[in-house]
Amino acid sequence: MTELCEIRWHGRGGQGVVTAAQLLAQSALVEDKYFQSFPEFGPERMGAPIRAFSRVCAAPINLYCNVDNPAYVVVLDPTLIGLVNMTEGLIEGGSVIVNTSEDPAVIKERMGVTNGKVFTVDASGIAKSEIGRPIPNTPMLGALLRASSVLELDTVAKHLRDSFGGKFSPEVVEGNVRALTRAYEEVKSA
Repeated sequence: MTELCEIRWHGRGGQGVVTAAQLLAQSALVEDKYFQSFPEFGPERMGAPIRAFSRVCAAPINLYCNVDNPAYVVVLDPTLIGLVNMTEGLIEGGSVIVNTSEDPAVIKERMGVTNGKVFTVDASGIAKSEIGRPIPNTPMLGALLRASSVLELDTVAKHLRDSFGGKFSPEVVEGNVRALTRAYEEVKSA
């Protein structure tokens, strides 16, 4: 990947939206890429809609603004569909990745995506199974990796182990790595 890749993340407070955006950006450093990651929220409370942004590029990034025209939109909470215009500004041929067990064709129609792909994965179910809590951030990161060429799965898995290793038990760390990998393998597209 030599050109700038811009990603907009949508979710609710407490789902790990900001953490997922940061993990992606920090993993770019492992591949000697440039990155940006930042949230957009005010005094929101747990469960309020929030957005985060990521940029990854092989060259220095000289933009200092929100991501208005993302190549990828990652939706951690499907209940936001219809409440928030998540496809606003999506570039032609861009992709939307949604945390749902529904068929991607159904989500594509519901969201009105006509110029791109829609990917779905049951990230909450995977997270509940692998880490015991329905926090969809690491599985959604795995789905994004599959839908894009932004970074390698092994790079992100290694960074996840390194960054989570000092904070969480080995069981939680490996559960997150399994959730990342399962979502990468189980994502569907339309």
